[in-house]
Amino acid sequence: MLKQQVAPSLPRVLGLFGAVMLTLSCVTPTSSLFIIVPEVLAGQGGGAVIALLAGLVVSVGIAFCYAELGTLAPSSGGEYAMVTTLLGRFAGWVTFGLSAVLLVIIPPIIALGTADYISDLFTVDRSIAGAVVMLLATLFAVLDVRSNAFITGIFLAIEIVAAAVVAGLGFAHTQREVSVLVSPVVPDGHGGLSAFSLAILMAGLTVTMFSFNGFGSAVYLNEEIKNPRLNVPRTVFWALGLAGVVIIVPTAAAVLGVGSLDDLVNGTFPDYVRAWAGPGFATFINLGIAIAILNAVLVMALQNGRVIFASGRDRAWPEAVNHALTKLHPRWGSPWVSTLAIGLPGALMAALFDIEGLLGVTSVVLTIVSLLIAVAALRARTAAHAQTPAWRMPLWPVIPIAVIAALAYALIEQSFADLAIAGVIVTLFTAYYLFYLRPRSASRWVVTTSED
Repeated sequence: MLKQQVAPSLPRVLGLFGAVMLTLSCVTPTSSLFIIVPEVLAGQGGGAVIALLAGLVVSVGIAFCYAELGTLAPSSGGEYAMVTTLLGRFAGWVTFGLSAVLLVIIPPIIALGTADYISDLFTVDRSIAGAVVMLLATLFAVLDVRSNAFITGIFLAIEIVAAAVVAGLGFAHTQREVSVLVSPVVPDGHGGLSAFSLAILMAGLTVTMFSFNGFGSAVYLNEEIKNPRLNVPRTVFWALGLAGVVIIVPTAAAVLGVGSLDDLVNGTFPDYVRAWAGPGFATFINLGIAIAILNAVLVMALQNGRVIFASGRDRAWPEAVNHALTKLHPRWGSPWVSTLAIGLPGALMAALFDIEGLLGVTSVVLTIVSLLIAVAALRARTAAHAQTPAWRMPLWPVIPIAVIAALAYALIEQSFADLAIAGVIVTLFTAYYLFYLRPRSASRWVVTTSED
């Protein structure tokens, strides 16, 4: 494969702490706790903690794959660079296409939830609030990466305090024995209970995995992290581990502390806090959720801009587009055009379209991307890469094989409509590859890493 550097490299300025803060903010465990976990509680009932632990275990396996491949193919392109290096240009392009869909859709979906959590202070239209959050996050993301690490660190601290308040209140108002966490039942919302089963667990696996999504975004910062072969794996595992604590501990507190298990189906965390400690604490939690949303969208805008920058450097588009996307800000060293190119459409989508119904599709797309990463990890020790210095996961190839099996089973359990939409996305990007990229293989989609 032709290796060619066509744009300036991003400056290496991030230490381990800054990288972990940015990556953990992208996982945004508090927004996962307050926005995604209620869906898990509604579907899994008292088994929510077991379901989240299952999602965390699968995520750990995926994290091993990210850590090894991220050091083998260091690039701001993240998943697509890793898959291209191991599985070839076409597989890498499909991975980019699927990842690009996540980059475009997830931030405005998250931003649209802002209005729901600031309603205690003032009322604002959901689409306007979502668009404003997207715009603010995009403008902040144009700043240098160290400034953003500082800003997100402050926001993250506020988020974690909110999660800790929920956990403390829940445990202080415990209504049932801890045994309900290991021998759970699922309420039906009408006073009835049913047994928690493996089928219920697997049906919610993609959602619980989505709760921890974002730890792999450390590879988007690969070109800006100091000593990446050491610090990228550390960043991945620190971010995932901390996210697991912030999400699972308050969830356990909620299961133990709600007045009735039916409240898990019909309530939200602010509802629980209101019952435990009154409206003042509930308002504080709502503000913490709003801050978590802004923080998550900010980090996503920052990291998504890096992926688009890398696609321009790897010449995925007509030359004029590639030239624009690879521009770095003269003062902040950030890929400012790429950041605006991915952030401003998101603000427009939040303002004009009802895209929250696409959340199920994003879970399916995320699962397919993770599946491609695990398949790529199976080829990481082949002769062509055996001598390449990289962090090595333990128990290879058992871990990627187990991840592939779990993800394949989870995909089978998803709705046909969501799988069909993912198929359309793959078809569209396949057509672009066949009719534009492949005929120009010498000059287009020449994937590079920071070491090339």
